[in-house]
Amino acid sequence: MTLVKTQIGRRAFIVNTGLASGGLVLGFSWLNACKPEQASKMAAMEMPKEWFEINAYLKIGDNGVATIYSPNPEFGQNVKTSMPMIVAEELDIDWDKVLVEQAPFNSQLFGRQFTGGSQGIRRGWEGLRMAGATARQMLKEAAAQAWQVPAAEITTAAGILKHEASGKTAGYGEMAAAAAKLPVPEEVVLKEVKDFAIVGHSKKNVDGNEIVTGKPMFGVDYKPEGTLIAMPVFPPAFGLKLKDFDASSVKAMPGIVDVFTIKTLEDDYVRNGFDTDTHTEPIIIVGKSTWEVMQAKKALRAEWQPFEAHTHTVAGWGGEQKVTVPAGLESSRDHLASMQAFDTKPARVARRDGDPEAAFKKAAKIVERSYSCPFLAHNCMEPMNFYAHVTDEKADLAGPLQAPELIEGTLAARLGLPIEKIDIHLTRMGGGFGRRAYSHHAVEAALASRQVKAPVLLMYSREDDMHFGIYRPAYHATYRAALDENNNLLAFHVKAGGIPETPLHANRFPAGAIDNYLAEAWDIPSNITIGAFRAPRSNFIAGAEQSFLDELAEEMGKDPIDFRLELLERATTNPVGENNDYEADRYAGVLKLVKEKSGWGAAGAGVSRGVAAYFCHNSYAAHVLDLKMENGRPKVDKVTCAIDCGIVVNPDAAANMAEGAIVDGVGNAMFGEMSFSDGQPDKSNFDNYRMIRMLEAPREIDVHFVQNEIAPTGMGEPPFPPVFGAYANALYKATGTRHYHQPFLSDKPRIIG
Repeated sequence: MTLVKTQIGRRAFIVNTGLASGGLVLGFSWLNACKPEQASKMAAMEMPKEWFEINAYLKIGDNGVATIYSPNPEFGQNVKTSMPMIVAEELDIDWDKVLVEQAPFNSQLFGRQFTGGSQGIRRGWEGLRMAGATARQMLKEAAAQAWQVPAAEITTAAGILKHEASGKTAGYGEMAAAAAKLPVPEEVVLKEVKDFAIVGHSKKNVDGNEIVTGKPMFGVDYKPEGTLIAMPVFPPAFGLKLKDFDASSVKAMPGIVDVFTIKTLEDDYVRNGFDTDTHTEPIIIVGKSTWEVMQAKKALRAEWQPFEAHTHTVAGWGGEQKVTVPAGLESSRDHLASMQAFDTKPARVARRDGDPEAAFKKAAKIVERSYSCPFLAHNCMEPMNFYAHVTDEKADLAGPLQAPELIEGTLAARLGLPIEKIDIHLTRMGGGFGRRAYSHHAVEAALASRQVKAPVLLMYSREDDMHFGIYRPAYHATYRAALDENNNLLAFHVKAGGIPETPLHANRFPAGAIDNYLAEAWDIPSNITIGAFRAPRSNFIAGAEQSFLDELAEEMGKDPIDFRLELLERATTNPVGENNDYEADRYAGVLKLVKEKSGWGAAGAGVSRGVAAYFCHNSYAAHVLDLKMENGRPKVDKVTCAIDCGIVVNPDAAANMAEGAIVDGVGNAMFGEMSFSDGQPDKSNFDNYRMIRMLEAPREIDVHFVQNEIAPTGMGEPPFPPVFGAYANALYKATGTRHYHQPFLSDKPRIIG
């Protein structure tokens, strides 16, 4: 039995005694109310006569139906189903009696409604459980008073209260009115994991029917009557800014309402870490239809000029810092040469254990390899878009955002409106991957609406999104290992950097497993806009590290899984240093599980196998990738995946996330690349930005979860980084050639994006 105090979140709980239809309304600070959506499940269910709406709540109707509001934005990771499952579990209600709705955004009530970093379930686990358990306890106490029996003798199951000795039973709805009048208990009992009936059991996506039947749910669907279409026109290259344009060249075209420039960020504005935008002064064309605006974009005559280097202030989680944006038109060939030069330059020491320099001096053999990867475009299925209707009094916005709180202050500052006058409605996202954490398109929409004094839906074309986007940085890492005459590992050195950030995680494996260890970091400023991309930084460094460990194992004459397990055994029993940010036994656990489930030592005929494992976002993932050569081309036959993410809330949904991450990783490993020539991206649509195709996806993906009772950790991102290393290691086994530069199927050692 787990007893938890409710005082920690006491202010988060509200009991509404102004009841109608005898309903209980219990709120908690980050589950917000909104008007019920008439989804198919609602239509099939007998509804209470009236719902009771307050900020941040769970509500129960007089017939026992419950509505649970999901606070975090949804873009396919299934939090809109999984979060309410946690509440319903502790409430002890039949899942078929639960309705789920998306909560609107309100940072004052809910804090950070952030979807990113695979932190939604992890951060919400405790509060969601407490909310459900508190409602259940209040219902039990109401029944106890009605039946004149001790509350401790009352049990609950599937929305039914029961007193065994007297034989009395009641549905939750029958006790809702009385329960609402009771004080919130000081402490509540949480279920034991072994007693879970909803959590750990797969539930279908609550939006599944709406998605497959094409119901309007996404930002591009948000178009109230009278809405105009706005589209931005950006400079053709990073490093350029607007010099002049001829509005008259398009204003007379059919359907065009206005053409003007905006400035999304003032020069003296202190940005937050997600106010990332190089193109802050676009031209905006507003018209009556998307087609008419697109034609005007093609016809617009504009003149561009180079911008000068400039500095702005960013207030990140570590405090304010000055960021310099260099001038110039950057090219990929120069990027690679600049990064390679750091192999011989001093860099920032991020971690040093023992005396690695001395160990390298006495080494009998040194293994050294360098790895690099290009910029990547996000390519969300739904291009960037946002709706805005801004007046002098208020701003009403709607669209797909991963981090609405992080754009709220920027909107308020730029529009000159108090935050309470800005209302942001959250729509389902047609893909995110980190791209929609950067919300400059919301500011563009708001400024466009204010200019034309009408509601607008700002739309990016696919070319806009890919050509003027926010990219995964280009990275480079060099690994060195010192071996003695018996091939024992003496020292390990990693030096990693990128444009414009380093991918290094200095305290991750194999740190903590080697006596002499050195990690160094560097970075090169750039005016190309970069940002989070599924498993930021880890998506490169994992592949480089795991490729090097495989090559090192081969040099030492060891099985690659056994070699990793040896290092992890050292990190478990006698770790080096005190800042290791992984649990070595859990890391080893996924390797052992994937070894077992893949039948590691018994690959079939013609199968080449690669393995990789990685820790990020508080979880552990390991893959064994089986590859076959077919007509001279590599084909991924099967990927066996093992994950330790703690308690798995919704197994099918978690497996789906792992499958999606693996397909995404295989595609990016094979083809993903954005290169630049004189500041201009070389690719602008799917005809030249190569994506994985259905026939190239793995034929089979077999996902396994480590079973434990650890509170849930990250799931959306951890399965992604190990794919790159597993693919590279399998490709080596198949071809006899090591690949050091992504993408692997167009390996160009001297060209990188």
